[in-house]
Amino acid sequence: MSPARLIDGKLAAAEFRALVKSGVGELVARGHAAPGLAVVLVGDDPASQVYVKNKDKAAHEVGFHVRTLRMAAATPQRELLAVLDELNRDASVHGILVQLPLPRGLDEGAVVAALDPAKDVDGLSARSVAALWMGASGLVPCTPQGCIHLLERVGVKLEGARAVVIGRSQLVGKPLAALLLARHATVTIAHSRTQDLAAVCREADVLVAAVGKPELVRGAWIKPGAAVIDVGINRLADGRLVGDVAFAEALEVAGCITPVPGGVGPMTIAMLLGNTLLSAARRAAVPERELAPWRGEQPAVR
Repeated sequence: MSPARLIDGKLAAAEFRALVKSGVGELVARGHAAPGLAVVLVGDDPASQVYVKNKDKAAHEVGFHVRTLRMAAATPQRELLAVLDELNRDASVHGILVQLPLPRGLDEGAVVAALDPAKDVDGLSARSVAALWMGASGLVPCTPQGCIHLLERVGVKLEGARAVVIGRSQLVGKPLAALLLARHATVTIAHSRTQDLAAVCREADVLVAAVGKPELVRGAWIKPGAAVIDVGINRLADGRLVGDVAFAEALEVAGCITPVPGGVGPMTIAMLLGNTLLSAARRAAVPERELAPWRGEQPAVR
């Protein structure tokens, strides 16, 4: 069997960002303000600092107005909520991103709940989650949306496919299951208590690993020809970055696979930009498909 085809997340993200930039230009040409993105960073976590820097750079490149609010790790909950309330009411802000995780002492659930769902570009609010599962219009979590975009971009047939998602987080596993169901896949959500996980994985035409365990999924777990999406990114003691899938082994079995790094990661930021443009389009009452051609016909759950 030939080695798996690599799914190039960097290229896909670059193409997607170009679509967003074009949409921003069209929005401005119609007399509306460019999308405004507010990024809230609490504390000095090194990884979060890098993520925010990358998001800030990408947002500027597509023509957004970007505000990055940096707050001390000791910021009281009430002060953070007051800032979010101000951003919710600011008409120039179309998207609000609170970089997670938050420092100890801050209630992430309460912070997410405080966001205006129309500006919650991470798609984590309760109303966004409900809209996703009901097939209604809302902002979809970025990483799961990026996974679907990669699969569809390389022509993986999802309708009728057996999909296995390893991981049941609110950030990836659960929303990704909803997106796969909406595209008529038969979905299994596996997790740490799944019996004979290897056997469950071998049934998958589409296998997504999002559990945060380095190289958990071995080549022998993968159905020949399956599409493999590796959401994990783990740093080993020797400094190497690896995913949740044993890449070299999987490469010999899968039909297509995302690398780590360079797979799902770049798509997360691209989808954040897309969500912000959608929010701006809705605020301006411009049909979103006129600015965001990737939207197309959204599948209905039935």
